[in-house]
Order: sequence, then C-alpha cells, then structure tokens
Amino acid sequence: MENQKTKRLVESAIMLTLATILSVLKIVELPAGGSITIASMLPIVIIAYRYGTAWGLGIGLIYGVIQQLFGLDNLSYFTTWQSIVAVILLDYIIAFAVIGLSGIFRNKIKNQATAMMLGALLVCILRYICHVLSGATVWKGLSIPTSAALTYSVIYNATYMIPETIVLLVATCYIGSVLDFRAEL
Repeated sequence: MENQKTKRLVESAIMLTLATILSVLKIVELPAGGSITIASMLPIVIIAYRYGTAWGLGIGLIYGVIQQLFGLDNLSYFTTWQSIVAVILLDYIIAFAVIGLSGIFRNKIKNQATAMMLGALLVCILRYICHVLSGATVWKGLSIPTSAALTYSVIYNATYMIPETIVLLVATCYIGSVLDFRAEL
C-alpha cells in the first residue's frame, strides 16, 4: 500500500516536471500571451487518465501554480487586487487545473486512445473558455481592445489554443495507442 502511494507521487512529480519542461519549449509564443507547445499538457493528461479525475485535478492544480510562477510578471499590469486574483484564477489556476479532468472517459470508453483523446479535447475546450473569459473581462482595455472584447478574446485565444489542441490530440492519440496506461508500468 505504501509503495503504491510512493509510486503514484513519484510518477506524478516526474510528469509535472516533464509538463513544465515541455511548456517552456514553445513552438510559437504570441505577443500578448499564450503559446503553442510540444504537447505540454500530455503528461498531466496521462496522470489524470492513469489515476482518475480526483488525483488529476490535484496534479492539474499544482501545474497551474507552477505556470502562475512562470507568469508572475503578468500581474504587474494590474492595479487592483480583484483583477490580480481574476488573472491568477482564470489564466492559471482554473485553466490548468481542468486538465486533471482529462481522465473522465477512462471507465466510459473502452479504447484507451479514444478515451484519452476525448478527455484531452474536453480539457482544451475548458481551458480555452477560461482564457476567453479572462481576456474579455480582466484583460479588456489592457492588451485587448475595450470595444468587442469578447469577440477579440475568442479569436485571439483560438490562434494558439486550436493549434495547441491539435498538437495535444495527435500526441495523445499516438501515446495512447502504443502504451497501456491502465497497466502497472
């Protein structure tokens, strides 16, 4: 029992580290925030699929905190504590914690690659929604024009989230097809 807990913690720490490294290796970085990475969410998707959504949400939350630490300079644009809290929650904590939901289809869909891909697609949509809401509210008037802020935020965030989603889905399909994450590794 104790070995299982230790194994889970070690695997999760390794995958968090890998996800963080992949998040720094950017294919494209947009000028007002957002980037396309080399499937940086995949390690969290794997952990969530392997150990379930409750564990995945915890690991996703930790990943969100790590991403927030890398994005601390973004907080300098804001003057009120409310806007700082909103950015921390919408652009980092919630946006990355939802990745932990990617294991939701593990027991519902038999084919592992399909279940992982659907989970990955779901969390990319949820993450996109978080960034759109942040752009249309908190970033409005700063890096996003005040008029038509929602439209601008929808389009701007799609420019990196759609390619990021495609990269993640391709990587998830491949890795889900060649490795069995339900088995003991």
